[in-house]
Amino acid sequence: MSENIHTQFHRFVSVEEKRELLGQTGVVLWLYGLSGAGKSTIAAGAERRLHDAGRFTMILDGDNFRNGLNADLGFSDEDRCENVRRVAEVASLLASQGIIVMVSVITPTIALRALAKKIVGSAFREVFVKASYQECAERDP
Repeated sequence: MSENIHTQFHRFVSVEEKRELLGQTGVVLWLYGLSGAGKSTIAAGAERRLHDAGRFTMILDGDNFRNGLNADLGFSDEDRCENVRRVAEVASLLASQGIIVMVSVITPTIALRALAKKIVGSAFREVFVKASYQECAERDP
């Protein structure tokens, strides 16, 4: 199959040109923590502040992905891994174009976060959103 794939990146506007246009370098801020910890709330607040400061951002939210691109996945270990892989691939593509990407996904294990970091590379920043189990239980329906 790989003999039938012909990447076209060499024909696209360069990453450097896109970064210059945006005036920023892409990064992936991977927010993880318990369900109900506040990952999406923090991402939304950060996005608003960055937007108001003239920065181009995008939020990749775990629930939104599971309602669309990842609607075919459950919560088995294999499906969680595939969920993270897909989100990380999208985040990596966006960051490579100079976009500040905030990912809010539970990502409960070190192995899953390591997978995301491997896919994203040097643009990956891991952010733990800490909240007590009791607080999360009260917030999360």
